[in-house]
Amino acid sequence: MKLPRITILATLLLTAPAAAQLQITPPAATPSPSAEKAKEKPKATPHTITKKKEASPAPKPSASPKPASTPAPAATVIPAPPTDNSNVDLVFGAYQRGQYKTAFDLATARAQTGDIKAMTMLGELYSNAMGIRRDYAKALEWYKRASDAGDREAMFALAMLRISGRGGSVDKSEAVKLMASAAKLGEPKAAYNLALLYLDGQTLPQDVKRSAELLRQAADAGLPEAQYALATFYKEGTGVPKDPERAVRLLQAASLTDNVDAEVEYAIALFNGTGTPKNQPAAVALLRKASRQGSAIAQNRLAWVLINGMGTSVDKVEGFKWHLVAKTAGKGDPELDKQLSDLPAEDRGKAEAAARKWLGTK
Repeated sequence: MKLPRITILATLLLTAPAAAQLQITPPAATPSPSAEKAKEKPKATPHTITKKKEASPAPKPSASPKPASTPAPAATVIPAPPTDNSNVDLVFGAYQRGQYKTAFDLATARAQTGDIKAMTMLGELYSNAMGIRRDYAKALEWYKRASDAGDREAMFALAMLRISGRGGSVDKSEAVKLMASAAKLGEPKAAYNLALLYLDGQTLPQDVKRSAELLRQAADAGLPEAQYALATFYKEGTGVPKDPERAVRLLQAASLTDNVDAEVEYAIALFNGTGTPKNQPAAVALLRKASRQGSAIAQNRLAWVLINGMGTSVDKVEGFKWHLVAKTAGKGDPELDKQLSDLPAEDRGKAEAAARKWLGTK
């Protein structure tokens, strides 16, 4: 069975900085004739659009808001603390307002009384240098205390530190145990990351069926990255029976959270009527949205539909604008280059100016 070519940045939503990201790429399999055909250059027609599978962007969770080196693609998301403890609510409230020093002081006081949520918060603050100097050793200490007390988020955070070697030596075996424990307690990020390890087949024996089960657990909990990855499994028949309709439902759910990869796949499914009734205007709207979010694949597909009037009115200037923007991201298209060279000089100039404006104001 050919595994889907998914390159996944499995990043800690709660604590891990960008520099501690875990990169997992499934091993390549011998492609089947149908897979080789799928890699051929997509041909746009008035009826269908396709996406090059090898060019698919990776589904990825959001990074921490205070990465060590690179900007985070989204804000940190941590579950709200128990509502029956007003002191913990004060800690969480200060954290949400960006008052990290206050959150640190409040959490320190609460942690001394044995409050495990406050311990987990201290691990978060130490790990990401929020209100205090970054100290992975102390972050690991607080996460371990909370983990030993049964906090699933601390278990997952500790697992990510162990697998990256931050705060101590790399210990993949302990990391896997912690992830498994957190997943059993219902932590979706742990289930998702554990699924990636089973898919990768390096840290754990490759088991696509177990990977699919864990992705389903995380997807059912609402994690968009898991919904997108599981949709790919159903689309390809990896670890589960092929089910285009279920794949589309998962893509739709993930796209509602602004997951750009899911938006592109869902748009293509809507445009072609694959696993869902055809709705080209809705598909074009999604391609526009994903293009504005920076997806070069969406920009290339949007260029095609605008230039050829596929599901929308013809707009060659706007279409070639997106073609030029996509080209700067490495998603050029020789056929569109040829059509651009045939465009009247005035319209070509407008498209080039529009592309420069877009690229200059991103």
